[in-house]
Amino acid sequence: MIVKKARRPRRMNRSAPRRRIDINGEAIDFRNVELLRKFITETGKILPRKVTGMPAHLHRQLNTAIKRARNVLLLK
Repeated sequence: MIVKKARRPRRMNRSAPRRRIDINGEAIDFRNVELLRKFITETGKILPRKVTGMPAHLHRQLNTAIKRARNVLLLK
């Protein structure tokens, strides 16, 4: 005898609200600490693209700028 499992109801795919920050590529610089602090948490982790809503090429520039600022000890 074959017994079928009861199916779970499907969840609706809800997108979390994004923290949209519109900036241009020239504004991303490792010396611009006020801007870079908007993209890191209190513990110092870099926020992912899903949260910030940035395009991939700007997010890559942002990551390198944050890492450079950490090396020069502008960010902790």
